[in-house]
Amino acid sequence: MIAFLKLIRYKNLFMVLLTMVLTKYALIDSIVKPKYLTNYQFIILALSVLFISAGGYILNDIFDVETDKVNKPKKLFIDNTISKKNAWKSYFTLTFIGFILGFILSINRNSSFGIFIFAFSILGLYLYSYILKKRVLIGNLLVSILCGLTIVLVYSFQTNYTTRGVSSGILVYYLIISYSIFAFLTTFIREIIKDIEDVDGDLKIKAKTLPIVFGRKRAARVAFFCSCILVVFLIIILQYVKNKLLFLSYGVILILLPLLYFMYLLIKAEKKKDFSKLSNLMKVIMLFGILSMLLFTVL
Repeated sequence: MIAFLKLIRYKNLFMVLLTMVLTKYALIDSIVKPKYLTNYQFIILALSVLFISAGGYILNDIFDVETDKVNKPKKLFIDNTISKKNAWKSYFTLTFIGFILGFILSINRNSSFGIFIFAFSILGLYLYSYILKKRVLIGNLLVSILCGLTIVLVYSFQTNYTTRGVSSGILVYYLIISYSIFAFLTTFIREIIKDIEDVDGDLKIKAKTLPIVFGRKRAARVAFFCSCILVVFLIIILQYVKNKLLFLSYGVILILLPLLYFMYLLIKAEKKKDFSKLSNLMKVIMLFGILSMLLFTVL
């Protein structure tokens, strides 16, 4: 059971669930009334996303057996704790259940956008695991887009078109866009860092990732450049909340300063363990960014 939970990346799934819960209950529900998505409907939405995501992680490991033998032999589950055949069965089962739940909710909410996102996510995760993650930046971009879409998906089900024209609806719209951009950028940076970390295994399968094609140093520079974009983005956001001390303090101390520290470590990083540390630090930055949604409950 524990091995299966690790296979589906339960920690990452918890982050996905936390993001969805805070998007609905801390961000949207604190600003927009009435609530257009019931608790029961939200549970269905969350389960759909979690099942599809879990299936995606299994699929990724199925295609990653050879690289994982080099990059993380102690965390290799396929063929060790679960056969490839059972892994495929688990993938199809989880993905099928996830899509059916999402499809039913989309029909109930009359959301063609929802159906499109669920179908796009399943197809995208398959293409990513099968081929795109071996290509320069394409796989990184796809995963980052899917992370940002998680927030947009909750918004699309949670609000009504009649509320999006009022002031509170417009505020929520811009907040959703801002958090989605934050999720996209932090995920994209972390994906590049992970590619640098996994170069040895990726070389074995002749992948064409950014650090393999252009070298680790240049890949690190791309990550640094994207971090600069994120810093500028955060400064712009902080300008809008400069009169709200709680928001400003939180943003500077728990997001901006750790990001600057991340960039400092990135400049000095050389060994695999350095990039592993950077990957974990970016996870912490992502977590604090998502937790900032709680501040809207005390407005």
